[in-house]
Amino acid sequence: MNRRRRRLLYYLAAFVAAIVVYTGLYSWAMPIFENESRSVFESLLVVVETFTTTGYGEDAIWDSPQLIGLMVAMQFTGVFFIFMALPLFVAPWIEATLSTSPPTRNDEIDDHVVVCSMTNRTDALIDELEILEVPYLVVEADRDAAIDLVEDDFPVVHADPETSVGLEGAGVDRAQAVVCDLDDETNAAVALQARQLNPENDLQVITFAEDPDLGRYHRYAGADTVLTPRQLIGESLASKVTTSVTTEVGDAIEIGEDIEIVELPVQAGAPLAHTSIAESGIRERTGANVIGAWFRGEFVTPPSPDAVIDDRTVLLVVGEEAQLERLKRLTLSEERRLRRGQVVICGYGEVGGTVQRAVSSAGISCTVVDVQDIPGVDVVGDVTEPEVLETAGVGEASTVILALSDDTLAIFATLVVRQLAPEVEIVARANDVDSVQKLYRAGADYVLALSTVSGRMLASTILEEDVITYDQQVEIVRMGVGELAGQSLAGANIRAETGCTVVAVERGDAILTDLEASFTFEDGDEVVVAGPDDGIAEFSTLVGG
Repeated sequence: MNRRRRRLLYYLAAFVAAIVVYTGLYSWAMPIFENESRSVFESLLVVVETFTTTGYGEDAIWDSPQLIGLMVAMQFTGVFFIFMALPLFVAPWIEATLSTSPPTRNDEIDDHVVVCSMTNRTDALIDELEILEVPYLVVEADRDAAIDLVEDDFPVVHADPETSVGLEGAGVDRAQAVVCDLDDETNAAVALQARQLNPENDLQVITFAEDPDLGRYHRYAGADTVLTPRQLIGESLASKVTTSVTTEVGDAIEIGEDIEIVELPVQAGAPLAHTSIAESGIRERTGANVIGAWFRGEFVTPPSPDAVIDDRTVLLVVGEEAQLERLKRLTLSEERRLRRGQVVICGYGEVGGTVQRAVSSAGISCTVVDVQDIPGVDVVGDVTEPEVLETAGVGEASTVILALSDDTLAIFATLVVRQLAPEVEIVARANDVDSVQKLYRAGADYVLALSTVSGRMLASTILEEDVITYDQQVEIVRMGVGELAGQSLAGANIRAETGCTVVAVERGDAILTDLEASFTFEDGDEVVVAGPDDGIAEFSTLVGG
């Protein structure tokens, strides 16, 4: 017998006993003290009326002190039982009745992605899945968290993902992928259980490992892909340095045999710096097209012809490889290119260590700054102290990489670096997405959020699609033309309706990029669009996706 049932039995026994006692007392006292006889049933009615505070009928007035005292005691007893019932039974019953009960299984969904459980990283993945209309299901072991997800309209099952029952309830035998983002040990256990439930090996199992050394155990358990977030963002930060000193275009996404999309940061002192989009003559000088740009961290597509390109601008461009290489030369500073050996890395944790190894392997020397005096650190001290940064050579550096684990510290460090070296390129890591704009406002040239990098890489792994950028504000996707078939580019009014830019149209084996306003979509066309996350969702609705 559980505790609540025992309480109920005790309460009912005491309540019945009180009614019996007061009924007997009232029936006995009335003829003695009031000279009025009352039967047992009449006395019971008075007791019930008193306990329920509904009134007293004919017995509303008593003259003897004995009956008055009895009625006062009876009233206090009734109120006591009422207030006892509220917290013990009424409130829990109301809460249980009104609260949402999360489902414990889902048998209706197929070919979906099982997400264990909701985190900042998987939240970024879910954004991708919703845009591309890929079904998913969140498995959440905590009941309150599951209720919150249900109330926010997420498809969820309340279950323990480490158990076969929990994963079976999530339909893992019908899923295309399982994502494990709990802790390192639990992720391995979930991967093992998922693989046992799907021995045919047609299930993609992806895990996160905060400790890279534990990644091999995840693979032993059956994980197909093990993502280490801090290494991912370290590599991403390093790529911003290694590609900024060469005219070769890195991290480009091919959308056809000869057409690529890439983002190109504009360096201080570059030929394009301090010119407007119209004045830059990018199309005429290089043949590439600008389809979007980040101005101080804000993504705009398409950019206004009057928008000024400065040393905080990142251009999103499309074109052939040779065209993009010509454009990249215009985004590079000759001064920075000649100072390629000067890279300062602030922070030597896992992210900083990954950056240092990647930069060094590219043949670029670097100086590492950290508060701890450990092997690999060149300058020991607080990176928010000007003297420490001056010792590290920030004034002569081409790039400063802030690989710090604390966002507030990174913001302060950005302010100090920008004060000491106004022309230096600052590439920063953000742990919290909300810190991205703060770092841009502080003076950073490029900011990557840890959760966003992980989420986008996760989406790329599952969907087997390249990701043009790990920033949280823009998507490049391919979609069927759908209901746009027969409409012209001008008539569809895509840019005004969705905020997206049509990059190219795949028609058969041809890739069409030079699209006039009169261009007409045809059945079977695949359209490549660029835009913010919510804009891509609007475009999906526009084409009837």
